[in-house]
Amino acid sequence: MIDFLESNNLLGLTIGLCTFLIIGLFHPLVVKGEYHFGVGCWKAFLVAGVAFLAASALVHSVLVSSLLGVTAFSCFWSIIEVREQQERVHKGWFPRNPRRRYPWDE
Repeated sequence: MIDFLESNNLLGLTIGLCTFLIIGLFHPLVVKGEYHFGVGCWKAFLVAGVAFLAASALVHSVLVSSLLGVTAFSCFWSIIEVREQQERVHKGWFPRNPRRRYPWDE
């Protein structure tokens, strides 16, 4: 499969498309993570990011290594986004979890 992509100059296009899909997947993960677990879910994103980063360094395939690296840094970016998601909830742009206390409730 990778030989086909490389021989037809489609490897970069495939990596770009997969990057777009991975980034698109992380937005709902951040929203759901903040809703169900609060800002504390940043730790899960950190652990996942380190795991994907290590896997990216160990894989020899350019395609797989690139996608693992994109996933790792999407996890790291999600750490920032979780805190910003809490602000979006505070502004009323996203629903708040009624079973959880928020800093602005105190």
